[in-house]
Amino acid sequence: MADATHDFSKHKKTYTAVGIALFVFTAVTVAVGLVPWFDIGPPGPDGADFVLGLAVAATKASFVALIFMHLNHEKGLIYKLLLFTFLFFLGLMVLTIFADHDPIREQYDTLETTRGWLTDKPEKP
Repeated sequence: MADATHDFSKHKKTYTAVGIALFVFTAVTVAVGLVPWFDIGPPGPDGADFVLGLAVAATKASFVALIFMHLNHEKGLIYKLLLFTFLFFLGLMVLTIFADHDPIREQYDTLETTRGWLTDKPEKP
């Protein structure tokens, strides 16, 4: 088992650079959540902050998968599977956005906030 020797010294720079990048991106994620001047848009969490956070998380996940999991040296099938996974994830996010703008829920919220006056029948003269 210990017969195979690997020369890790030529990969050391790559691993160090990716490790530093992961630390930097982690600091960016924390800064978006905690530092007021780094907050995008109005104070507090909003859509732009979530998009930035997800972009940073996707970048970090890509670094880990490509470098530390050695997916950058794989054959074409793995990239097709990863593309399918990404498209499936994108589809789920689109469905989530559609659910957030559901007209049935908006109608229910309107009825709830107007105390039902929209459902009262008008009086006949």
